[in-house]
Amino acid sequence: MLLKNKVAIVTGSSQGIGAAISLELAKEGADICLVDLKFNDKSQEFADRISETGRKCISVKCDVSSFNDAETAVAKAVEEFGTVDILVNNAGISLDGVSWKMSEEQWDRVLSVNLKGCFNFSRHAIPVMKEKKYGKIINITSINGIRGKFGQSNYSASKAGVIGYTKALAKELGAFSINVNAVAPGLIETSMLSESEDREKIINMAMNEIVMKRVGLPEDLAYMVAFLASEKARHVTGEVIKVDGGQYI
Repeated sequence: MLLKNKVAIVTGSSQGIGAAISLELAKEGADICLVDLKFNDKSQEFADRISETGRKCISVKCDVSSFNDAETAVAKAVEEFGTVDILVNNAGISLDGVSWKMSEEQWDRVLSVNLKGCFNFSRHAIPVMKEKKYGKIINITSINGIRGKFGQSNYSASKAGVIGYTKALAKELGAFSINVNAVAPGLIETSMLSESEDREKIINMAMNEIVMKRVGLPEDLAYMVAFLASEKARHVTGEVIKVDGGQYI
Protein backbone atom coordinates (compact mmCIF):
# COMPACT_ATOMS: atom_id res chain seq x y z
CA MET A 1 0.00 0.00 0.00
CA LEU A 2 1.31 3.43 -0.99
CA LEU A 3 -0.05 5.27 2.06
CA LYS A 4 0.17 2.73 4.88
CA ASN A 5 -0.55 4.32 8.28
CA LYS A 6 -0.82 7.84 6.85
CA VAL A 7 -3.58 10.28 7.88
CA ALA A 8 -5.48 12.27 5.27
CA ILE A 9 -7.96 15.13 5.44
CA VAL A 10 -10.17 15.44 2.35
CA THR A 11 -12.52 18.40 2.02
CA GLY A 12 -15.74 18.22 0.01
CA SER A 13 -15.70 14.48 0.54
CA SER A 14 -19.35 13.49 0.89
CA GLN A 15 -19.79 12.68 -2.81
CA GLY A 16 -18.29 12.83 -6.29
CA ILE A 17 -14.59 13.53 -6.69
CA GLY A 18 -13.96 13.99 -2.97
CA ALA A 19 -15.58 10.67 -2.12
CA ALA A 20 -13.58 8.85 -4.81
CA ILE A 21 -10.35 10.41 -3.52
CA SER A 22 -11.16 9.47 0.07
CA LEU A 23 -11.90 5.86 -0.84
CA GLU A 24 -8.76 5.50 -2.94
CA LEU A 25 -6.54 6.93 -0.19
CA ALA A 26 -8.13 4.51 2.27
CA LYS A 27 -7.53 1.58 -0.07
CA GLU A 28 -3.89 2.64 -0.18
CA GLY A 29 -3.69 2.51 3.62
CA ALA A 30 -4.58 5.98 4.92
CA ASP A 31 -6.92 6.83 7.76
CA ILE A 32 -9.41 9.45 6.59
CA CYS A 33 -10.97 12.59 8.02
CA LEU A 34 -13.97 13.37 5.82
CA VAL A 35 -14.85 17.07 5.73
CA ASP A 36 -18.04 18.42 4.19
CA LEU A 37 -20.90 20.83 4.78
CA LYS A 38 -23.57 18.45 3.47
CA PHE A 39 -23.30 15.20 5.39
CA ASN A 40 -26.46 13.04 5.35
CA ASP A 41 -27.49 9.38 5.64
CA LYS A 42 -25.73 8.52 2.39
CA SER A 43 -22.59 10.19 3.70
CA GLN A 44 -22.64 7.89 6.72
CA GLU A 45 -22.99 4.90 4.41
CA PHE A 46 -19.92 6.14 2.57
CA ALA A 47 -17.98 6.54 5.82
CA ASP A 48 -18.90 2.95 6.61
CA ARG A 49 -17.50 1.88 3.22
CA ILE A 50 -14.19 3.45 4.11
CA SER A 51 -14.18 1.68 7.46
CA GLU A 52 -14.73 -1.59 5.60
CA THR A 53 -11.29 -1.12 4.00
CA GLY A 54 -9.83 -1.60 7.46
CA ARG A 55 -8.89 2.03 7.92
CA LYS A 56 -10.20 4.45 10.52
CA CYS A 57 -12.57 7.19 9.43
CA ILE A 58 -14.19 10.22 11.04
CA SER A 59 -16.60 12.76 9.57
CA VAL A 60 -16.52 16.48 10.36
CA LYS A 61 -19.25 18.88 9.24
CA CYS A 62 -17.51 22.08 8.19
CA ASP A 63 -17.88 25.17 6.02
CA VAL A 64 -14.43 25.33 4.43
CA SER A 65 -14.81 29.09 3.90
CA SER A 66 -14.78 29.55 7.70
CA PHE A 67 -11.30 30.00 9.17
CA ASN A 68 -12.53 28.83 12.58
CA ASP A 69 -14.38 25.80 11.17
CA ALA A 70 -11.21 24.72 9.38
CA GLU A 71 -9.17 25.09 12.56
CA THR A 72 -11.68 22.91 14.43
CA ALA A 73 -11.71 20.26 11.71
CA VAL A 74 -7.92 19.95 11.61
CA ALA A 75 -7.80 19.83 15.41
CA LYS A 76 -10.35 16.98 15.42
CA ALA A 77 -8.26 15.01 12.93
CA VAL A 78 -5.15 15.48 15.07
CA GLU A 79 -7.06 14.56 18.22
CA GLU A 80 -8.39 11.36 16.61
CA PHE A 81 -5.33 10.23 14.65
CA GLY A 82 -2.43 12.07 16.29
CA THR A 83 -1.24 13.85 13.15
CA VAL A 84 -1.99 14.93 9.57
CA ASP A 85 0.16 13.67 6.70
CA ILE A 86 -1.99 14.48 3.68
CA LEU A 87 -4.36 17.36 2.95
CA VAL A 88 -6.57 17.30 -0.13
CA ASN A 89 -8.29 20.64 -0.70
CA ASN A 90 -11.10 19.44 -2.93
CA ALA A 91 -14.20 21.37 -1.77
CA GLY A 92 -15.55 23.65 -4.45
CA ILE A 93 -18.72 25.20 -5.84
CA SER A 94 -19.84 27.01 -8.97
CA LEU A 95 -22.39 29.81 -9.22
CA ASP A 96 -22.26 30.66 -12.90
CA GLY A 97 -23.22 33.82 -14.74
CA VAL A 98 -21.74 36.30 -17.15
CA SER A 99 -19.77 39.04 -15.41
CA TRP A 100 -22.21 41.84 -16.24
CA LYS A 101 -25.03 39.95 -14.52
CA MET A 102 -23.09 38.30 -11.70
CA SER A 103 -24.02 39.32 -8.16
CA GLU A 104 -21.52 40.23 -5.48
CA GLU A 105 -22.75 37.22 -3.49
CA GLN A 106 -22.02 34.86 -6.41
CA TRP A 107 -18.50 36.23 -6.70
CA ASP A 108 -17.73 36.25 -2.98
CA ARG A 109 -19.14 32.81 -2.20
CA VAL A 110 -17.23 31.02 -4.97
CA LEU A 111 -13.95 32.74 -4.07
CA SER A 112 -14.52 32.05 -0.38
CA VAL A 113 -15.12 28.32 -0.82
CA ASN A 114 -12.79 27.52 -3.70
CA LEU A 115 -9.78 29.69 -2.85
CA LYS A 116 -10.06 30.80 0.76
CA GLY A 117 -11.04 27.24 1.68
CA CYS A 118 -7.63 26.05 0.45
CA PHE A 119 -5.90 28.66 2.57
CA ASN A 120 -7.99 27.94 5.67
CA PHE A 121 -7.18 24.24 5.78
CA SER A 122 -3.57 24.63 4.68
CA ARG A 123 -3.01 27.31 7.30
CA HIS A 124 -4.01 24.96 10.11
CA ALA A 125 -2.49 21.75 8.73
CA ILE A 126 0.91 23.19 7.82
CA PRO A 127 2.16 23.67 11.42
CA VAL A 128 1.51 19.96 12.08
CA MET A 129 3.41 19.01 8.93
CA LYS A 130 6.25 21.47 9.56
CA GLU A 131 6.89 20.11 13.03
CA LYS A 132 7.64 16.64 11.68
CA LYS A 133 9.07 17.89 8.37
CA TYR A 134 6.72 15.82 6.28
CA GLY A 135 3.50 16.44 4.41
CA LYS A 136 1.60 16.28 1.14
CA ILE A 137 -0.86 19.00 0.10
CA ILE A 138 -2.90 18.43 -3.06
CA ASN A 139 -5.20 21.19 -4.28
CA ILE A 140 -7.95 20.44 -6.80
CA THR A 141 -8.10 23.21 -9.38
CA SER A 142 -9.54 23.01 -12.94
CA ILE A 143 -8.45 23.41 -16.53
CA ASN A 144 -10.79 26.43 -16.51
CA GLY A 145 -8.44 28.01 -14.00
CA ILE A 146 -5.75 27.79 -16.66
CA ARG A 147 -7.73 28.91 -19.69
CA GLY A 148 -10.85 30.63 -18.34
CA LYS A 149 -14.43 29.82 -19.35
CA PHE A 150 -17.31 31.93 -20.60
CA GLY A 151 -19.90 32.47 -17.86
CA GLN A 152 -17.55 31.30 -15.12
CA SER A 153 -15.39 34.30 -14.36
CA ASN A 154 -15.72 33.75 -10.59
CA TYR A 155 -14.99 30.02 -10.84
CA SER A 156 -12.09 30.51 -13.27
CA ALA A 157 -10.61 33.24 -11.08
CA SER A 158 -10.87 31.07 -7.97
CA LYS A 159 -9.24 28.08 -9.64
CA ALA A 160 -6.50 30.26 -11.14
CA GLY A 161 -5.91 31.54 -7.62
CA VAL A 162 -5.55 27.96 -6.40
CA ILE A 163 -2.78 27.44 -8.95
CA GLY A 164 -0.90 30.54 -7.80
CA TYR A 165 -1.37 29.55 -4.17
CA THR A 166 -0.09 26.04 -4.89
CA LYS A 167 3.11 27.33 -6.46
CA ALA A 168 3.74 29.85 -3.68
CA LEU A 169 3.17 27.21 -0.99
CA ALA A 170 5.52 24.80 -2.75
CA LYS A 171 8.27 27.41 -2.53
CA GLU A 172 7.55 28.17 1.12
CA LEU A 173 7.33 24.58 2.29
CA GLY A 174 9.96 22.73 0.26
CA ALA A 175 12.58 23.22 2.97
CA PHE A 176 10.31 21.32 5.36
CA SER A 177 9.93 18.30 3.01
CA ILE A 178 6.30 19.21 2.29
CA ASN A 179 5.17 18.65 -1.29
CA VAL A 180 2.43 20.89 -2.69
CA ASN A 181 0.80 20.14 -6.03
CA ALA A 182 -2.44 20.80 -7.89
CA VAL A 183 -4.60 18.54 -10.04
CA ALA A 184 -6.64 20.16 -12.81
CA PRO A 185 -9.58 18.05 -14.01
CA GLY A 186 -11.49 18.59 -17.21
CA LEU A 187 -15.08 17.39 -17.54
CA ILE A 188 -15.77 14.71 -14.92
CA GLU A 189 -18.90 12.57 -14.59
CA THR A 190 -20.35 13.60 -11.23
CA SER A 191 -23.87 13.90 -9.85
CA MET A 192 -23.81 17.59 -10.75
CA LEU A 193 -23.31 16.67 -14.39
CA SER A 194 -25.65 13.68 -14.44
CA GLU A 195 -28.48 15.72 -12.91
CA SER A 196 -28.01 18.73 -15.19
CA GLU A 197 -30.74 19.47 -17.74
CA ASP A 198 -27.96 20.41 -20.16
CA ARG A 199 -25.96 17.20 -19.63
CA GLU A 200 -25.96 16.09 -23.27
CA LYS A 201 -25.11 19.56 -24.52
CA ILE A 202 -22.25 19.89 -22.04
CA ILE A 203 -20.85 16.47 -22.97
CA ASN A 204 -21.13 17.11 -26.71
CA MET A 205 -19.27 20.40 -26.41
CA ALA A 206 -16.56 18.80 -24.30
CA MET A 207 -16.16 15.86 -26.67
CA ASN A 208 -15.06 18.28 -29.37
CA GLU A 209 -12.06 19.01 -27.15
CA ILE A 210 -11.35 15.70 -25.36
CA VAL A 211 -8.89 13.73 -27.47
CA MET A 212 -9.52 10.50 -25.51
CA LYS A 213 -13.22 10.74 -26.46
CA ARG A 214 -14.48 9.78 -23.01
CA VAL A 215 -15.78 11.73 -20.04
CA GLY A 216 -13.52 11.42 -17.02
CA LEU A 217 -14.60 9.58 -13.89
CA PRO A 218 -13.95 10.66 -10.28
CA GLU A 219 -11.63 7.66 -9.96
CA ASP A 220 -9.36 9.15 -12.65
CA LEU A 221 -8.71 12.08 -10.33
CA ALA A 222 -8.38 9.82 -7.30
CA TYR A 223 -5.58 7.75 -8.83
CA MET A 224 -3.51 10.88 -9.51
CA VAL A 225 -4.11 12.27 -6.02
CA ALA A 226 -3.04 8.98 -4.45
CA PHE A 227 0.18 9.08 -6.47
CA LEU A 228 0.93 12.67 -5.46
CA ALA A 229 0.22 11.79 -1.82
CA SER A 230 2.75 8.96 -1.93
CA GLU A 231 6.52 8.82 -1.72
CA LYS A 232 6.58 7.87 -5.39
CA ALA A 233 6.03 11.59 -6.01
CA ARG A 234 8.55 12.74 -3.41
CA HIS A 235 10.46 14.88 -5.96
CA VAL A 236 7.35 16.47 -7.49
CA THR A 237 6.22 19.84 -6.13
CA GLY A 238 4.71 23.06 -7.44
CA GLU A 239 3.16 21.23 -10.39
CA VAL A 240 -0.29 21.54 -11.96
CA ILE A 241 -1.18 18.18 -13.46
CA LYS A 242 -4.10 18.07 -15.88
CA VAL A 243 -6.37 15.01 -15.72
CA ASP A 244 -8.63 15.84 -18.64
CA GLY A 245 -8.24 13.26 -21.41
CA GLY A 246 -6.47 15.91 -23.46
CA GLN A 247 -9.31 18.41 -23.23
CA TYR A 248 -6.93 21.34 -22.72
CA ILE A 249 -4.58 20.53 -25.61
